[in-house]
Amino acid sequence: MEVRNTSTVTEFVLLGFPSLHHVRSLCFSVVLLMYSLSILGNGFILLIVFVDPKLQTPMYGFLCNLATLEICYTSTVVPKLLQTFVSARTTISYQCCMAQVLFIFSFGAVELLLLTVMSFDRYIAICHPLRYPVIMTKTLCIQLAIGSWLGGFVEILIQVVMIWTLPFCDSNVIDHYFCDFGPLLSLSCSDTQHLELIGLLSAIFFVLFTFLLIVVSYIFIISTVLRIASASDRKKAFSTCTSHLTVVSITYGAIMFMYSRPNMHSSFHFNKAVAVLNLVIAPMLNPFIYTIRNVEVKQAFRRAIYKKGTCFKEMLFNGSNRQ
Repeated sequence: MEVRNTSTVTEFVLLGFPSLHHVRSLCFSVVLLMYSLSILGNGFILLIVFVDPKLQTPMYGFLCNLATLEICYTSTVVPKLLQTFVSARTTISYQCCMAQVLFIFSFGAVELLLLTVMSFDRYIAICHPLRYPVIMTKTLCIQLAIGSWLGGFVEILIQVVMIWTLPFCDSNVIDHYFCDFGPLLSLSCSDTQHLELIGLLSAIFFVLFTFLLIVVSYIFIISTVLRIASASDRKKAFSTCTSHLTVVSITYGAIMFMYSRPNMHSSFHFNKAVAVLNLVIAPMLNPFIYTIRNVEVKQAFRRAIYKKGTCFKEMLFNGSNRQ
């Protein structure tokens, strides 16, 4: 049986943050700064891992996947958010709105899977260090990364297809700065209770499943670290996990506030504020969380600077000799 979209709506209007209209110039500047820092920070991770062979390990390979994801994640949301601060009426076509729903929530699901894979990587590195090179082969790392990307999109695609078939024949104003599940369902002129239930159950299962896997990994990690005799070795072992734990806390904390709620139509204003944390602030903070206290990244950065400086000196030296 052919499924057709019976919607009469061709575009949606994004309200953004109307209560911040009097400070929209400041909001635009702050969000643009955070977006720029996010792109630069995650781009730095990709660049430094690419140019330094010593960082081309499974842990930094997964970190590169996460950095790529954060760039895509923010770029799906922030341009429209910035437009709501400078335009009196921000619109998005029906097709682009559905695509935005797909990408935003798929990227969010991929992030949870990548964080889970990274916790598994830390578990193998700390609990089975001698077997780490044998277990975490290049082939397995590629399979885990590809599986995370595919799994995230498949998990969301079914729900987006169901929303695509909904009729939108009344208001087209979305009380958000991007196309979110809850505000979209509230605009439909059909009964969406079954979709709300499916979305809620899917979110609870997916979020809790990945979260439990991370918790189990860290139970084994902490148990292993506590059995290490040397205090300095314990600190060194656990320091490799602190950045990942910080990102996990921020990501899962925001998600549990936004989407694991009994009524998807409630607290839209609160959800918009929390979404800024997960979609704008967290992608900006993640590169700093992973690099500021990371000795290996600092050393790689120094090596890159030294190499560039040496090349520059050689160019100047060769140029003076020619003269």
